[in-house]
Order: sequence, then C-alpha cells, then structure tokens
Amino acid sequence: MDSFHALVAHQDEDRITTAVETLNASDLPPGDVTIRVLYSSLNFKDALALTPGGGVVRNYPVVPGIDLTGEVVESQSPDFAVGDSVLAHGYQIGTGHHGGYAEYARLPADQVVPLGTLSPHDAAAIGTAGFTAAMSVQALVDWGVSTDAGPVVVTGATGGVGSISVDLLAGAGYQVVASTGKPEATERLKSLGATDVIGRLPADPDAKPRPLAKARWAAGVDCVGGATLADVLSAIDYGGAVACSGLTGGAALHTTVMPFILRGVALLGMDSVQMPIGPRRKLWARLGDSLRPRHLAAITTDVDVRDVVGVLDQLRDGAFSGRAVVRVAGGF
Repeated sequence: MDSFHALVAHQDEDRITTAVETLNASDLPPGDVTIRVLYSSLNFKDALALTPGGGVVRNYPVVPGIDLTGEVVESQSPDFAVGDSVLAHGYQIGTGHHGGYAEYARLPADQVVPLGTLSPHDAAAIGTAGFTAAMSVQALVDWGVSTDAGPVVVTGATGGVGSISVDLLAGAGYQVVASTGKPEATERLKSLGATDVIGRLPADPDAKPRPLAKARWAAGVDCVGGATLADVLSAIDYGGAVACSGLTGGAALHTTVMPFILRGVALLGMDSVQMPIGPRRKLWARLGDSLRPRHLAAITTDVDVRDVVGVLDQLRDGAFSGRAVVRVAGGF
C-alpha cells in the first residue's frame, strides 16, 4: 500500500475537475482501520460533490464516494481483524475526507460496520441509498403504519432510495403506489412489487397547493422534497406519516400546519449521515437478513470507477434509474 490509485476531485475556481491520481498511505486520514476498497456506489450526494456550489464538500481536493465496502488490511481496533469484510458510509466519508473512489481508505473503527452475511458487492448495491430506504420503511413500521392501513406512496420511485423502498415495502406486505416521471419504468416498478404506478406529484405542477387534499395514502416515503412532499403531506390519511429523505425537487417546503394538527400526520426526517454506529450496525444486520431487498440484482448496474463521472452526470440530471455499483478494485 505504498501507493495506490484514486479518483480525486479538485476545485478550479467555478469548476470541479476529476483525475485518476496516485496517492500514498500518508495521504489517508487518521483512523484505526485501513480498508482495501472493493466497491463503492453512486448516490446523489456523490453527484453534488462534483457540482460547483453543491454544498457537500468542505475542502478540495477530495476523493469522493460516500460509501465503500472492502477488506481490512490493517487494524488498531479490537473490533476488527485483518481479513474482515466491512462497509462504511456517512459521517464525512467522501465529503470531509477521502472516500470510496480509491483503492484504500482509512477510518475510525466507530464508523465501520461488519458485513455479516452480505457480500461486498451486494452491500455496495444497497449502499447509502438502500440504507436510507431501510430507515424509511422501519420508521413507518415504528410509527405504527400497518399493512392493512391503505396504500403507501413512494415518490422518486425509480431512484436508489425509491426503488429499494418499493421493494422493501412490498416485501413487508404493504400496498405500494410508486410515483415517477418515467412511465417507461412502469413494468420494472411493478416487478419490484408496486401495485400501482402513477406520474409525478403533484399531478398538476402549476396548480395552487391545497392545505388539505382528499386522503389518498396511509403513509409515504418521499425521496423528492419540495412541492412533491407538500402534495404528499396534504393527502396522508389520519394518523399517517411520511418518511422524508430527498431534496431533488427543492429544499423549500411550502405547506401549512393543517395535515399535522387536523389529521395528526407526522413528518419523519431520515438522516443516514450521523446515525450512531450502534443502531447503524443493527440495521445493516437486518439488511442482511429480514430486510434484505428481494430484487437487488434487477435494479443494479456495475460501472468502473474510472467511468463514474459520466454516470454521476446522468444521476444529477435524473436520467439514471436504480443503483450503480462502482468497481474500485480493478476499476482504474
């Protein structure tokens, strides 16, 4: 590990450029566990890291890649031994310090998760997006949304969080309505378990938002934000909830208190970045067991790390569906 390859992002005034570079062990941040990275993945946050003014990277240069899976090659922690299969995501990985688009990474032990029964490839396919989907589904279950309460709507359903949310909700016995602006994805979403596929919400983007609409959904998983989230909130049935994790539709939320005080609706924020390591490891253990996505291979595309920039452009523009696993080992 004297030297290794990495995809490094640099800021050049108002441009972000990337290049494959050779780094040394001394370029890695401090940490207890050094990992030979096998796979990473693509997330909207990775696209923002390569977007001028994206607001997620503190300082450039940086190796992007907010999640990674691989094998421990050095450890100063009693929790991990050389040869252990592990994963890591969130915290400042790929934003505040070097992340997964490099052949090696070094992290504090309390940011590392044992892989358990998941393969490194499947764990990367789940990644941050799938973990956020699992958080969302679990939050609705914990809120008390039963499988017979009525349909659960998933917005941005062809994205990473959305597609895995459809899969997990259907697998848990919920009636899932998938909302997407890609009608060509209808059959694929139904193959994941959606009972119905509808267009983007709101159906009329120029219509004035209503404080309360007719109740249509028992709950929702919103991966879009903005006007979409406001529309979903207005149509949640009494006592329901919306698990919210996205802002591709905008960070502003123009709504009223009516859904909250007249129908007892809850807005549940999903943050996978700072979740403490204990609950994080427990949820990953469930993702390898009872919460394992049923159709992961059907929504996953593999891409070499040297080719990620073009795919991230597609992701940023809303032209990419599902999950992309990044081959790091052998991908340069």
